[in-house]
Amino acid sequence: MDKSPEAFRTISEVADDLDVPKHVLRFWEGKFSQLRPLKRGGGRRYYRPEDVNLLRGIRQLLYGDKYTIKGVQRILREQGVRHVMTCSENSSDGGVQANVTDIPDVAAEAARRAADQFEDGSGAEGMNKWQVNQLRALLAELEECKKLLMASKG
Repeated sequence: MDKSPEAFRTISEVADDLDVPKHVLRFWEGKFSQLRPLKRGGGRRYYRPEDVNLLRGIRQLLYGDKYTIKGVQRILREQGVRHVMTCSENSSDGGVQANVTDIPDVAAEAARRAADQFEDGSGAEGMNKWQVNQLRALLAELEECKKLLMASKG
């Protein structure tokens, strides 16, 4: 008999579902503080549905997208648990697919503004010509990266 989606799962059930050994799940608990299954008598673990979703995302990032443990920890810290939970849902192959049109041009815009301000003298205090040239080079590199991403997407 199958459990309902809201039911708690044992470590064996989760390990079978994710196709990873039980000791890997216990190891991940030590590496990712966001994983906190309920523990009952004798240390028996029960995973909530959100724990299982987080584990699916972690598994995808580690095995599918080839992130390191530290890389996944950084993603959890910077983008949050909800983001990682959706990682295995975001694409047809289960991976994380960046939408190129969603890539913010924050750095490019900042470099553009700084270069403009230097040229018109309105806000380049403390910046010398070398720094402005570095910003222009960074802007060109960012624009080239975006072109490559767009081309690989198309």
